[in-house]
Amino acid sequence: MSRTQIWGGGHMALLCLCMLATAHFVIGAAPKKPVAVPFGRNYVPTWAFDHIKYFNGGSEIQLLLDNYTGTGFQSKGSYLFGHFSMQIKMVPGDSAGTVTAFYSITPKHLDLGIGFLVDDVPIRVFKNSKDLGVRFPFNQPMKIYSSLWNADDWATRGGLEKTDWSKGPFLAHYKNFHVDGCESSVNAKYCETQGKRWWDQKEYQDLDAYQWRRLRWVRKKFTIYNYCTDRKRFPTMAPECKRDR
Repeated sequence: MSRTQIWGGGHMALLCLCMLATAHFVIGAAPKKPVAVPFGRNYVPTWAFDHIKYFNGGSEIQLLLDNYTGTGFQSKGSYLFGHFSMQIKMVPGDSAGTVTAFYSITPKHLDLGIGFLVDDVPIRVFKNSKDLGVRFPFNQPMKIYSSLWNADDWATRGGLEKTDWSKGPFLAHYKNFHVDGCESSVNAKYCETQGKRWWDQKEYQDLDAYQWRRLRWVRKKFTIYNYCTDRKRFPTMAPECKRDR
């Protein structure tokens, strides 16, 4: 559902976050074709406002990280289901220790990191493991967040490599903001679609066989960190890790 593109000499990924749930299945409308809107239509800064720069009338933004602070933003609304995308040019060059994140959080602080696709290849799936005691956002509206921050205490081989601030400030660029979902904070009845919306359809509830094979390939070739295997930070394996295989 996304692809890698070249933008300004660096790699730019179209990142997508999907929140879906089980429903009765009937023929429903497909997801809307992504339509870019200005940042301020659906998002607001969350901290360090002076570290966010705006370009082209707000259709593009830039997050800045220096040795004082990073910055971030969140969605104005809260969503139960939907498809959310934006193009992000990650911090280029020697950026070890920096983290550009895209995630969602419920009011009860259930945090879901992005499960985005590059060239239509899935790289992460958060499975429903309620039977194992793992919380899952069935009826918890979520806000969308993105941030640029320093994590050199753990992100670089357990903190062995520190951020080289002489290479800073570090910049991440964003554009093409798109939202297609049910905003429960505005109209809860819109989420009670009874199978009429695309997020209620069976094909959007899980990856197909080909996508699962691609996911296993990505994990084998490109995974550099997995909290399920980090016994130093997490001596007791999280319950959902039993299915993260």
